[in-house]
Amino acid sequence: MNTLNVLQGVFQSPALHAAAWGFASTFALSVLMVITKRWHGALTMDFTDGVQKFHTAPTPRVGGIPIVLGLVVAWGKAPPDMQAMLTPILFAGLPAFIFGVAEDITKRVGVMQRLLATMASGLLAWWITDYSLSRVDIWGVDWVLSFTLVSVVFTAFAVGGVANSINIIDGFNGLASTMSTLAFVGYAMIAWQVGDNTLAGVSLVLAACVWGFFWVNWPFGKLFLGDGGSYFIGFALAWVAVLLIERNPSVSAFAALMVCVHPVTEVLFSIYRRKIRKEHPGMPDRLHFHSLVKRRYVARWFGQHSNDVRNSITGALIGLMTVTAVILASLSHHSGLLAALFFVGLCLGYVAIYARMVRHHWCSPIIFLIVKPNK
Repeated sequence: MNTLNVLQGVFQSPALHAAAWGFASTFALSVLMVITKRWHGALTMDFTDGVQKFHTAPTPRVGGIPIVLGLVVAWGKAPPDMQAMLTPILFAGLPAFIFGVAEDITKRVGVMQRLLATMASGLLAWWITDYSLSRVDIWGVDWVLSFTLVSVVFTAFAVGGVANSINIIDGFNGLASTMSTLAFVGYAMIAWQVGDNTLAGVSLVLAACVWGFFWVNWPFGKLFLGDGGSYFIGFALAWVAVLLIERNPSVSAFAALMVCVHPVTEVLFSIYRRKIRKEHPGMPDRLHFHSLVKRRYVARWFGQHSNDVRNSITGALIGLMTVTAVILASLSHHSGLLAALFFVGLCLGYVAIYARMVRHHWCSPIIFLIVKPNK
């Protein structure tokens, strides 16, 4: 009887009520975007030409719009404490979202402009909430972050980095949305463990909104996330991580970072790889982790299926990698040392698998980083 009462209380919780509204609204609006594409397709279609294009038919790339609108609906159904936390996310996320949607529609917004917009979202979130990263659990660095100006600038860079990392991994059906949904759930689990129920509820609402989009994006790729969606989700992920660290001193900063280890490692390694290859850091290529997984493994294992099916399988497989990070972060959030060890281990694991794909044999990730990784 006690178990039934607990389950009844969980399913009747205001957070799940708001999350259900967010999921349903985002899903319905995503479907609406698809069935009305003949009206807005001239502006919103993502065509198939481009180095990093893997889809086979023009597809609307404005999935961020239903996600943000679904979040607004969920906000209206959320209790006051969650509304107070969601409001800054919605307002501060507007620069990242607007500049991203502008690129989705015009294809003329530069990478640097979008990066600055995501950083502006981080600054705006600090201005509204007065939260900024004051620690990263690294000796010496935390002392530097005790100065407000340094803390605010570092937070803006961190938010911009995470937002852009989600945009980078958004290459296959369901990849970015699976990763992001799991990451929000991971933050909710940690917040719940430390008693921050408001942040846990907000994280669940964000997860539900992204999940509503997922079922239109995967497996058939009827709607793409687009830059507006990826930048907004990336900003929201980064800001939830900031709140988790700053509101809960017992939570290791490495645990919060570990939840997003895949996109963070991807963007850092991409910059390093392009520097070694003497290419511009913003130059698109087909050497991302997800691109190699599709060409090396999915194409071999599922070669009898269509390209669209292979895209979706790749997205799901890589997106689900975040499960490992979420579990390890949940288990180690109380220990800075343990979380740091897990984080470094996952980063080295990423490099080791990448090395295996480009060299066709296992080798030390440290040696691979010292020797040019494009060989």
